[in-house]
This record gives sequence, structure tokens and C-alpha cells, in this order.
Amino acid sequence: MTEIVAGVRVPDSAIARAATQLVRDTEDDLLYNHSRRVFFWAALTGERRGLDYDAELLYLGAMFHDMGLTERYSSPNLRFEVDGANAARDFMKSYGVAERDIEDVWTAIALHTTPGIPEHMRPTIALVTAGVEMDVLGINYHAFSHEHRHEVCACHPREANFKENIIDHFAEGIKKKPETTFGNVKADVLALKDPNFKRINFCSIILGSAWPA
Repeated sequence: MTEIVAGVRVPDSAIARAATQLVRDTEDDLLYNHSRRVFFWAALTGERRGLDYDAELLYLGAMFHDMGLTERYSSPNLRFEVDGANAARDFMKSYGVAERDIEDVWTAIALHTTPGIPEHMRPTIALVTAGVEMDVLGINYHAFSHEHRHEVCACHPREANFKENIIDHFAEGIKKKPETTFGNVKADVLALKDPNFKRINFCSIILGSAWPA
């Protein structure tokens, strides 16, 4: 049966169903529900902005965006966003998805924690970040109706301590490769959660480089 939440229809294609099952089997409840909410916030944002987006690609971007935090898809030395993007790419290739569409989903996931850039790109890329920003940071919270917020969260609940627990999930997913947080927002996570974390300083790298001047 077609699933509709807050007026948003969940894609019911073979690849979307397989993605749902894979994420459900890989992520815990917090990340799975978060990923599903991201899709609804993203789709509602797209409708509010009048964007012509591909719901299936948006769904894949939303569902895979945090897969790099899981042990199964985490690499030893890549940003978790790239790990998730690579997982989505490999999954989509197995279904014969067009390269341009794979590139959009890959980019949407890889850039979803890099503010100020995705919003200027194609709809799939812009909207995945918008969905993440709504669910994690509350950006544009009041642009969504109370009814839509209630319906989405009734289907995919935010647990009582979601704010603290999502930060814990971020920390757990990146603590073994702190160098990957250089230049992105996840450095703030380790600064909060890891007392031994030392930020890499951009200016120190410049001043300490091999260039004589």
C-alpha cells in the first residue's frame, strides 16, 4: 500500500523498498527514524519552495545520509559523509541507476554537513541538507505547520533525549578518525564529547607549511 505522511508520498519502487529495508537492518531506531523524517522535511521544503525534485532520489539521499556512522559502512579514514555517499553510490549502481542521478545523491550526502553550499545546487542536493537542518538544528522549524510536524513525528518519533543522543551518535561514528572533522561542523561534536580532542588549526597549517614565505 502507498504510504503517505503529511501529504508526502513515500516512493514505492523496488529500489526505494530495498533501501528502506537495508537502512532498517543497518541503523538503530534513532538513526532510522531520523533519516525517514529528513525525507519528509526535505519533500515538504521542496513543495514549499516550488522545486521540481525527484522523490526517489531525494528518498535515497535522505535514507543513506547517515549510513557512514554505522560500523558496517564506516571506513578507517574517510569523512562519514563520504562513507554514506559511497554506500549509496554502490547501492544505486547495483540497480542500474543513471550516473547523473547517482552523482546527485552522492553529492547530497557528502555535502549535507557543509552549510552554505548545497542550497545553491540542484534540488536533490539542496533538499537533503534542508531536511537534515530541520531535524537536527531546527532550521525553518516554524515554516512547517504544527499538523505536519505532529504527523511526521507520530510516524517516526523523536525520542525524549534526541538532541543529546544524536550528538552521541555523531561522536561514536567519528571518534576513531578525528582528523576527518577538519573544516566541518563535526569538530564541534568531538570538542564536546572527547576531552582529548585537539582541533586542527587552518592558520597553523598555512604558517607551518614547507613554503619559505
